[in-house]
Amino acid sequence: MVGRTARTVLTGARVVLPTGVVENGRVTVEGRHIVEAGAGAGAGSAPTAGGEAAPDGPALDLTGHWIVPGFVDMHVHGGGGASFSSGTAEEALTVAHTHRRHGTTTLLASTVTGDLDDLARQAAALSELVEQGELAGVHFEGPFISPHRCGAHQPSLLRHPDPADVRKLVDAARGTAKMVTLAPELPGGLDSVRLLADSGVIAAVGHTDAAYDAALEAVEAGATVATHLFNAMPPLLHREPGPVAALLEDERVTVELINDGTHLHPAALRLAFHRAGAGRVAFITDAMGAAGMSDGIYPLGPMEVEVTDGVARISTGPTAGSIAGSTLTLDRAFARAVTLDGLSVPEAVRALSATPAKVLGLDDRVGSLEAGKDADLVVLGEDFAVVGVMRHGAWVVDPEVG
Repeated sequence: MVGRTARTVLTGARVVLPTGVVENGRVTVEGRHIVEAGAGAGAGSAPTAGGEAAPDGPALDLTGHWIVPGFVDMHVHGGGGASFSSGTAEEALTVAHTHRRHGTTTLLASTVTGDLDDLARQAAALSELVEQGELAGVHFEGPFISPHRCGAHQPSLLRHPDPADVRKLVDAARGTAKMVTLAPELPGGLDSVRLLADSGVIAAVGHTDAAYDAALEAVEAGATVATHLFNAMPPLLHREPGPVAALLEDERVTVELINDGTHLHPAALRLAFHRAGAGRVAFITDAMGAAGMSDGIYPLGPMEVEVTDGVARISTGPTAGSIAGSTLTLDRAFARAVTLDGLSVPEAVRALSATPAKVLGLDDRVGSLEAGKDADLVVLGEDFAVVGVMRHGAWVVDPEVG
């Protein structure tokens, strides 16, 4: 006889499913997986692998709350005072745990431009945490980006995207590299895009000075993501539409948006969202070490960042004053989307969970509340503040409700 595991039963909440919102819904978790998600009335016990129904544990009444899928952040550098660029497991885990408390149950570890050998060392260390299931993969942002659009990346460390160098970093990640951001107009750019596409790694267009046609060439070569659209690229002009128009209009491209109220004017965000739709928008944080922390001085790769009123800027050197990532967490991006930007809750859920999960090739396990998927979910209050967070069936933030 196969042993049985008690279930976690969540009832009464508005549950956001791929098909829409279910009032008075029910989500049942067994072990690390969802075994049912849907209407509360008439929901029964599903059988275990051994053919017997597992006993329900006490039901947690979440009336007046929302249950949404765990958030998926495909672009994050740090949080909790720590950074992935440190290359240490301790700091990487601090970043991951900080963002989990804000509802991000799946995230990539994004690096910052640095010496190639140092980036390879960071990737090797981060790959171990991917293999352990703590992280979803590694994202290299830089050094293969434009000196004209380097933003917070150190100009002296930039280099052309030579395919051999790109391959070195991908190999250093030992099969865990998920994405590389590069400027395709640079020498070797299109060849590197093709290399990445052929290797099963996402080629993302970002920190680029590409013209409209050059951006389209990159998409034809295999690029499928726009790294923080609008930011660190030429603006959309009526005679020179640049990469913004090319990446927005091509149905093969998913566009990242930083919804923190600093990186994008709400009108720009709405324009991008309504042109691309929730199926092609991935809300990201681009967060650095100050996410979840107070104002102060923080490292970002080899640079120093000063955070004032929650806005991070490079404090010294040739790029001083440049916005240096964000202090955003995805729960704030979600709340802003539905309270200020006019998005529906299902639209916001798709942009924060289902779409990035699909882009990363993880939608068979995460990104939506469906039977068989990982029990990664977020409980939100009426004001969309985080009340509870579950990852792999265990509470990261235990909801304290009556």
